[in-house]
Amino acid sequence: MTEMPDHPQHEDAELHEGERLQKILAALGWGSRRVCEDLIIEERVTVNNEIAILGRRVDPLVDLICVDGAPVGARPDFVYYLLNKPQGVICSASDPQGRETVIDLVPSEPRVFSVGRLDFDTEGLLLLTNDGDLTQKLSHPSHEVKKIYEVKLDKPLGKVDFEKILNGLQLEDGFVRADSLAYTDPKDKSIIGIELHSGRNRIVRRMFEFLGYDVRNLDRVMFGNLTKKNVERGKWRYLNEKEIRLLKFMNSSFIKKQKV
Repeated sequence: MTEMPDHPQHEDAELHEGERLQKILAALGWGSRRVCEDLIIEERVTVNNEIAILGRRVDPLVDLICVDGAPVGARPDFVYYLLNKPQGVICSASDPQGRETVIDLVPSEPRVFSVGRLDFDTEGLLLLTNDGDLTQKLSHPSHEVKKIYEVKLDKPLGKVDFEKILNGLQLEDGFVRADSLAYTDPKDKSIIGIELHSGRNRIVRRMFEFLGYDVRNLDRVMFGNLTKKNVERGKWRYLNEKEIRLLKFMNSSFIKKQKV
């Protein structure tokens, strides 16, 4: 007579979903894969309040992973600020002309850097952190981080030009196309919502200027999974653990596998 397995088959299937725990810990900045394996062996890691075992597979967007009792969405020495940048502030650590910088609007310690840039006259969402790996990841074109802007033009955007932006424009530094485009106010076709992932310099302004429009106001209202909700202009807030995990695994092979 065939013996029944100790655990139901569906539990075994669940065990093999996700990524190995030591790989997740390494991706979150807790050391090399070997160091993270040692953390697990030393029983310093828990998953959903249970001591983890080496080789366990987890979903970092669902499971509560802790090291020494602290959630691992961010290392204790990393900070993540979401700033609602006002106009007239530059994205630089300092300015020879003495103008206000985004660094002046957040705590001075620890030292942080902006993830990407917003023009002097552009307002809206900007992420600042001292997490170099995350900064590099989110800034790299291959990760295609979604960005949504609200644009105020000097005149209504015509239907022909609307379609040109959706179909793509050949600018002097290459081809660019909006991921999506919409009139945000049915009564005022000079106010446009545009989504794109390109991080090229002044790309939104240049797209409209190419077609003969002047951008009167440009506001980034969404960056990745982050919005301006509850963040007043010129103010900032900390990212929460879930937001940090989502950013760290945005467009990773793990997330892509989960979407299949």
